[in-house]
Amino acid sequence: MSVFDILTMIGGLALFLYGMEVMGNGLSKASGGRMERILEKMTDNIFKAVLLGAGVTAVIQSSSATTVMVVGFVNSGIMKLSQAVGVIMGANIGTTVTSWLLSLTGIQGDNFILTLMKPSSFSPILAVIGIGFLMFSKNEKKKDIGTIMIGFTVLMFGMETMSDAVKPLADVPEFANILLMFKNPLLGMLAGLVLTAVIQSSSASVGILQSLCVTGAVSYGAAIPIIMGQNIGTCVTALLSSIGASKNAKRTAFVHLYFNIIGTTIFMIGFYALNAFVHFSFIDNMANPAGIAVIHSVFNIFATAILLPFHRGLEKLAILTVRTSDEDEKQSVQPAEEGQDMLLLLDDRFIEKPGFAMENCYSVTSHMAELSRQALFIAMELLQKYDETKAENVLKLENKVDHYEDRLGTYLIRLSSRDLSEKDSKSLSMLLHCIGDLERISDHAVNIMEKAEELQEKEASFSENATKELQLLENALNRILNLTNDAFENSDMRLAAQVEPLEEVIDVMAERLRDQHILRLKDGVCSIDTGVVFLDVLNNAERISDHCSNVAARLIGMDAGEDYDSHTLKSIMHHNPTKDYMLEYEECRKAYLVPLEEMEA
Repeated sequence: MSVFDILTMIGGLALFLYGMEVMGNGLSKASGGRMERILEKMTDNIFKAVLLGAGVTAVIQSSSATTVMVVGFVNSGIMKLSQAVGVIMGANIGTTVTSWLLSLTGIQGDNFILTLMKPSSFSPILAVIGIGFLMFSKNEKKKDIGTIMIGFTVLMFGMETMSDAVKPLADVPEFANILLMFKNPLLGMLAGLVLTAVIQSSSASVGILQSLCVTGAVSYGAAIPIIMGQNIGTCVTALLSSIGASKNAKRTAFVHLYFNIIGTTIFMIGFYALNAFVHFSFIDNMANPAGIAVIHSVFNIFATAILLPFHRGLEKLAILTVRTSDEDEKQSVQPAEEGQDMLLLLDDRFIEKPGFAMENCYSVTSHMAELSRQALFIAMELLQKYDETKAENVLKLENKVDHYEDRLGTYLIRLSSRDLSEKDSKSLSMLLHCIGDLERISDHAVNIMEKAEELQEKEASFSENATKELQLLENALNRILNLTNDAFENSDMRLAAQVEPLEEVIDVMAERLRDQHILRLKDGVCSIDTGVVFLDVLNNAERISDHCSNVAARLIGMDAGEDYDSHTLKSIMHHNPTKDYMLEYEECRKAYLVPLEEMEA
């Protein structure tokens, strides 16, 4: 084997690993986070969890990615430890799909159908179609399909390049002697473990083993221990991802480790004990890619079938490994049960799956919007009756919203460096704008709270008319915030379109209320102290409705494929008002301006 053969083999390995990465990313983008969301919602039953784990892993082509995702789910409270066990078992079965795909390279024969099934025959066709989708299609889904096709082609080309490069090794006695060493179960398992731990992919390490089969020097006796070691080596990725995570997340990684160690131990003891009596004839036969795929599948199905009835035992073993105090246990209650911080959804592990990460960002932003709304209406209540505890709650909510904005902004910027779909890219840009507007709403809530505090300190109060006017304004603000939050949470463009007509009405309200209050000041009905506070509240109300308008404009713009800001949207709507816009404006006018006119009369 020459130095050029070695370089070719390394190049083939590089293409193989790159092809796996490209295909996996393409599959992940095509799923748009749906696979992960299915895992989240449909793992209440152990058998269902196993099937889902297998299905999701078969789609995204990586058991490591699935397991890391599950660690993130448990860490953020989306999934319980008991739910994670079944998914991990299923992921080990799902990862065998890759080895079956790679086994196609070992197809032999001159029959036309067999020749057509060889990757070297159909991969060029997939490459041409994939390039066509990427270069000429504007449809995002077709581009994702094109990426998957290109990734698969590169994967298969790398596999065949590796196989061709290692063929000369068949004539190297030293290579055959090294492989004979791996017939020792412990050495073979160690080799498979180290290889998989280094490249962090059992599918890739099994693929490398399949490529070595073309040398004719890899026997089943050497291949079986290596495959067993590969299954243990893949646990390294999950263990690394659990560093710094919650105790239950660490336990999830250990469940994966114990499952593979116990399954491998039972299989190896059973197999070699049986071999001592039966003497399997195939042990000394040369392995082929299809045979490797069979062994890989049989082991993982066997391990799952044996250990599935003892899934509670695996869970308890992990809990014993990662112990916790009673106090820690109290603090580790699931967020869904105790309303813990939604920011746990912004887990770094989810960044590897941008589609799912974006969905979580939506959820966190929606919660942020609700916190801003709560802060505002507590502040508005303080104008009528000041309460120090409620005032402190406004400050706490505002601080929390600030923290949300900081964490979301940082997370979204990190996410922007990933390979996002066109839809996710637009969503990310929209969210970055929206979180600023939502944070400003909470700032205005604090401003109103401070004005209420000022009234309390000066022992002043609004007149009866001013109180009624503020109540009407509060109702309008309540409606525009609810419309904005609901439109955002549900991506409802119908509700988003109702925000701008109401914002226009609130602007008119603020102007009329300002004029009315100035008249009261002139007539001496209100004091200077209350007058200044009233006008400041109006200014804050206007700004709040403007921020709501900004959020709605971003939603409508994203839906239309345009980067609208509120000014652009206002210009479009005001210059070319639709029938729906005018109807909504008239409804809002009757609800808020007509009662105001009656008060003025």
